[in-house]
Amino acid sequence: MNSAASNHKNLAPAVRDMPAEAPPRHTRVVIVGSGPAGLTAAIYSARANLKPVLVSGVPAGGQLMITSDVENFPGFPEGIQGPELVERMRTQAARFGTEFIDDRVVSVDFTRRPFRLTLGTAGVIEADSVVLASGANARWLNLPSEQRLMGHGVSACATCDGFFFRGKELACVGGGDSAMEEALFLTRFATHVTVIHRRSSLRASRIMADRARNHPKISFRFDTVVEEVLGSTTVEGLRLRHVLTGESTVLPVQGLFVAIGYDPATSMLRGQVELEPNGYVKTHQTTRTSVEGVFAAGDVYDHRYRQAVSAAGLGCMAAIDAERWLEEQESSAGKPGARP
Repeated sequence: MNSAASNHKNLAPAVRDMPAEAPPRHTRVVIVGSGPAGLTAAIYSARANLKPVLVSGVPAGGQLMITSDVENFPGFPEGIQGPELVERMRTQAARFGTEFIDDRVVSVDFTRRPFRLTLGTAGVIEADSVVLASGANARWLNLPSEQRLMGHGVSACATCDGFFFRGKELACVGGGDSAMEEALFLTRFATHVTVIHRRSSLRASRIMADRARNHPKISFRFDTVVEEVLGSTTVEGLRLRHVLTGESTVLPVQGLFVAIGYDPATSMLRGQVELEPNGYVKTHQTTRTSVEGVFAAGDVYDHRYRQAVSAAGLGCMAAIDAERWLEEQESSAGKPGARP
C-alpha cells in the first residue's frame, strides 16, 4: 500500500557527488532515475562492467518510496516495505560498481555524441549511452488529510493495494478509463465501490463507462468533489461537496483510490527525444527511443502496467539494449572507413 514514507535516509551505500564547478566528465552509461527500472538497469550495466553512473532524482527511489506493503514482487512471499525493497536493490547495484549521484537532471542534449546531461548541482556528465528511467508521478487531490492517510487507506493503485480491502466499502475518484478500470478491479474485493467525479458525465470511453455503470457493485456521485478524508489512523469516510448546490455530505468508506492520472517525468526531455501525445517517451522495438543510444525503461514510457516488477523487467531490457548498442558502435568504429 502507499504510505508517506518518503524519507530515504537509510538508502545505502554512500554517494559521491561531483564538485559543482567540475568540468564535464565522461562515462559509458548514465541511468536517469532510481526506481526499480533504473536500479535494475544499473545492476545489469554494472555486471556488464560498464561502470554506470546513476542520477537518482530528488527524492530518490521513485513510487516505491511511498509504498508500504509490497506483496506482489517475486521473491518476497511475506511481502516487503517499498523503501526497503529500494534499499536492497540500490545496495545490489552498488555491489557491482554503480556510482550514485543524488541529484536531478535539469536538461539534456541528445543532438550530439557523447550525450550531455546537466545536473542541478553536480555539473555536467557526458555519456555514450543513456537509460531514461525517471518514472511518472500519480496526481493527487492535494488534501492534507489525503497525504496524512496515504498508505492507511488512501492509494493510487488498485492493482497494488486492492487485495488489502477485501470486504470493505471503497471510493474511487476520477472519470476516465483509468478510474473505470480501477473501480472494476476493486469490485473483486470490495462490497461496494462509489465512483466520485467532479463533472456531470464521464470522460471514459463508452465501453469502459458502460461496464462500470452496469456493474452491480458500482455507483456514482457526479458533480462531486472530495473535501476531506475522514479518520485518525485509517480512512473512515469522505466529506463530499456537490459542486452545483454546495451541499456537504459524508460518505462512509474504508478506502479511497485516486485515479485522476499520472504525469511522466519528461519535462527535461522535450525537444530532445520523441514523446507520445500524453508526454510519455515513445519507444521503438522494445526500449529504443527515437535517438540512437538512448533507451527508456519503466513508467517513463509504460503507462499501461505501472508495476514494480514490470518496471524492473524493462530496466533489465534497457540495460541489455544499451550494452549491445555500445558493442555495435565499438565494432563499427573498428572497421576501415567506419564512422567512429
